[in-house]
Amino acid sequence: MLAFALRRILVAVSVALTVSVASFVLLHLSGDIATAIAGPEAIGEQIAAIRAQHGLDRPLIVQYAAWAWRALHLDFGRSFYFPEHVTDLVAARMPVTLTLGVIALAVALLVAIPLGVLAAFHRDTWLDRAALAVSVLGQAMPSFWFGLTLILIFSVNLRWLPVSGNATWKHFVLPAVALGYYAMPAVMRLTRNGMLEVLSSDYVRTARAKGLAPRKILVRHALRNAVIPVIALAAVQFGFMLGGSIVIEAVFSLQGLGQLAWESIARNDFPVVQAIVLVLAMIYIALTLAADLLNALLDPRLRT
Repeated sequence: MLAFALRRILVAVSVALTVSVASFVLLHLSGDIATAIAGPEAIGEQIAAIRAQHGLDRPLIVQYAAWAWRALHLDFGRSFYFPEHVTDLVAARMPVTLTLGVIALAVALLVAIPLGVLAAFHRDTWLDRAALAVSVLGQAMPSFWFGLTLILIFSVNLRWLPVSGNATWKHFVLPAVALGYYAMPAVMRLTRNGMLEVLSSDYVRTARAKGLAPRKILVRHALRNAVIPVIALAAVQFGFMLGGSIVIEAVFSLQGLGQLAWESIARNDFPVVQAIVLVLAMIYIALTLAADLLNALLDPRLRT
């Protein structure tokens, strides 16, 4: 187990380094940062002064080394637009995005796992086909369109839930449903396929031959083994949700990292964009690593 963990940690560190280099280089290749800060009417002397002020006149590798060293100490510099340190901005917006992601993941799992179990248990019936139809619809429907539809129905017409903001728990209901529905199809299909494989295994047939109740076979023998791959997928989907929250937060005006990223891109606030990309990527890598280690702990066959 220790050797497996060390290998996975080494891979995670390599991916993190690659992501940091790629995000830094791509943002600098998107255009002249000094010109973007100065504005279209700035003259050459002003642009040169801004380039020197922010260290943009140094070689790119020197800029990356300095930025990476500060990032290791959670120092991402100051925002070009907001009068604050980037770390303070990210820390202030992070709880909203994490709350949205956790609630959305809970919604996805609470709906998708039972739906996948029922679809497998009633294979080739109308219930199975209905579950697959919900899965296909969830993948085909854009999240922003689904969010706007939820607003139109539950906020504008029925007036049950608020349209925007993040002041109370009610403000997270519609965004969590819109974001969670995006993750439901993959979880539901994986649960269904895992249940079908387990239900056809020898030990389940033996349990049926012994006369065990179908519910006991389903919960105690089948679901416990079929849900193992869902753990890794849930971690991956949670990372996708944090990244995909940019669209949902913009639709529902949630003041989280997604909304901050949207504002920073529009205002050419490159330090904030770099910090958000790096933070979300590190969270995603950490979740994937944790899922791999947990799966290896639950299933020793994965260690080899």
